[in-house]
Amino acid sequence: MTDTGNKLRKQLESANFDPKQYVKHLSQQSDGDRDLQEHRQKIQTLADETAQNLKKNVYKNYRQFIETAKEISYLESEMYQLSHILTEQKSIMETITQALLSTDKGEAAKEMQAAFPKETEEVKQRTLTTLLEKVEGCKNIMETPGRYLVYNGDLFEYDVDNMSQIQKVHAFLMNDCLLIATWLPNRRGAVRYKYNALYDLDSFAIVNVKDNAPMKDMFKILMFPDSRIFQAENSKIKKEWLEILDETKKNKVIKERHKKEEEPPHSPVRQDMPKNPFDEDEQVVCEEIVDLSMEWIQELPEDLDVCIAQRDFEGAVDLLDKLNEYLKDQPLTQPVKGLKVKVEERVRQLTEVLVFELSPDRSLRGGPKATRRAVSQLVRLGQSTKACELFLKNRAAAVQTAIRQLRIEGATLLYIHKLCNIFFTSLLETAKEFEMDFAGNTGCYSAFVVWSRSAMKMFVDAFSKQVFDSKESLSTAAECVKVAKEHCKQLSEIGLDLTFTLQSLLVKDVKAALQSYKEIIIEATKHRDSEEMWRKMNLMTPEALGKLKEEMRNCGISNFDQYTGDGCWVSLSYTIVAFTKQMMAFLEEGLKLYFPELHMVLLESLREIILVAVQHVDYSLRCEQDSEKKVFICHNASFLYETVLPVVEKRFEEGVGKPAKQLQDLRNGSRLIRVNPESTIVYPSALGFIRNSFGISFPMVV
Repeated sequence: MTDTGNKLRKQLESANFDPKQYVKHLSQQSDGDRDLQEHRQKIQTLADETAQNLKKNVYKNYRQFIETAKEISYLESEMYQLSHILTEQKSIMETITQALLSTDKGEAAKEMQAAFPKETEEVKQRTLTTLLEKVEGCKNIMETPGRYLVYNGDLFEYDVDNMSQIQKVHAFLMNDCLLIATWLPNRRGAVRYKYNALYDLDSFAIVNVKDNAPMKDMFKILMFPDSRIFQAENSKIKKEWLEILDETKKNKVIKERHKKEEEPPHSPVRQDMPKNPFDEDEQVVCEEIVDLSMEWIQELPEDLDVCIAQRDFEGAVDLLDKLNEYLKDQPLTQPVKGLKVKVEERVRQLTEVLVFELSPDRSLRGGPKATRRAVSQLVRLGQSTKACELFLKNRAAAVQTAIRQLRIEGATLLYIHKLCNIFFTSLLETAKEFEMDFAGNTGCYSAFVVWSRSAMKMFVDAFSKQVFDSKESLSTAAECVKVAKEHCKQLSEIGLDLTFTLQSLLVKDVKAALQSYKEIIIEATKHRDSEEMWRKMNLMTPEALGKLKEEMRNCGISNFDQYTGDGCWVSLSYTIVAFTKQMMAFLEEGLKLYFPELHMVLLESLREIILVAVQHVDYSLRCEQDSEKKVFICHNASFLYETVLPVVEKRFEEGVGKPAKQLQDLRNGSRLIRVNPESTIVYPSALGFIRNSFGISFPMVV
């Protein structure tokens, strides 16, 4: 930058810069408009440079921010691993210490317990009784023998969702359960608390909540599907709660394990009983003992609660599979029944969560693959039928939502293209996902077929509303139906052919469209017939004649050249030519809309349209007195019978695959057709009628 630019920059960046004074001074010093323009250009250049520098700084800071965030993420991961390692090391050290001290303290503990067993038990129970007298509604707590107090204290409960303080509580930790009592602030006397909840130590898990100011010194209790958050007075009390809760839960597991180990393997009463051959299986069951003292089995209910709370559905089902595999060949003893009751409650909770994951109320984004996780776990739990039902309901809601969100375009064909792409793509993805998720459950495929039909009905409702209810032209409706048919053929590649379903749902609307358009053609033909003069066509220009020849070739009439004469004349009536083009267009559109159920509808419609033209020719022949015009009318009749009708029959047979017998009867079928019931003329062929009527023979070209 030049010295002038640096000077200008310093002037603008000064703290006491006054814009008004600056502009006033600048206008007084300038010699004219040119100086002001130059100064303005300098300021603009300086502004552009400043903006460019600002962009560079922002980009640089953004890159540094991204790099810093990555480093923080790496450090956080390393700190988490380090914390995990330290926790494991601490657990190992505590285990080693307990193992080393157990030998020395074992004897002393036994002596102490032998000397004061009753006194210790009585003191613990007396303390618990004294504290529970302050809690309203806890009379039955002491009915359980051997229950005593381990730890208690005041806590504050917070809302899990918005972390707002709810109430003050007092927690009583006993050797087998945890009692939560709410504080009664306005109560006088000995009773200061009210019973709130009692949790078995096996029914909940303890989770430490990371301090995040101002929320500090908190821990969470998980009781699926609920959870509660409590806050201690300080970090020391929180640490004591976590350690004592963990220690009490472990002591309960160890105590139950020792109790089972000390039980005699055989009952002497049972051994002395005479053997009953009918009770042989039951006796074997009672004599065999299932080892449930393993640590993973004891902690299984709690581990299931944690997996469900953390949405680790695969881990929960893996634990259930492991337990079922272990108990597969084991006898059904009373401890096994108790364990199964606890596990079945967790299975029910897990099923409810998976069902909620597949409910249509959840977000439908992600397509069918988003449901794979929940569906696969339900199948593993033996809930294939429920998984199939929920999966199909979820996909039906997704398809319906996609159709509703599709914006209606002005052009019907464009809307139908989008509708078909959305619907059939979703149907194809659903079919592939269904085949992947339920590959081993062939019984579910019938449900998918039923669902596919209902989904197709949903599609046809939207399709018909846009195509048929809006009174679109027959050509537009035919193109739309053709697009839908082509998409149905793509589904047949995976073994899902819905063409018949589409046809059966559309047959009513297509039939109404064909009949409506047939009436339009008949009315238009009658209107032209009323103005018929029976004159040759004069197209005036060779271009118009060439265009007409091209149109007739497209209609399938390849010998139209023989009906053209010198110049731009055509030896046919305008009415007959217009009728031919309109009828052939109707036939082409009808073939696009053709279903086997519509065979007779299309055939009868063509027959009625042709009869209108034939009746008009018959009436004109009977009423016309001029012999030359009669010859011209017969020439047009010959064109209809000898040229147009064979083309219609051939095209119909090509498109449908069946001969048009009713159309053949109009010309030279198995029986003669009287063109008009009131007419005395019966047509074996147009040329035959002409020869019989006039007794002359002439070439086809007039």
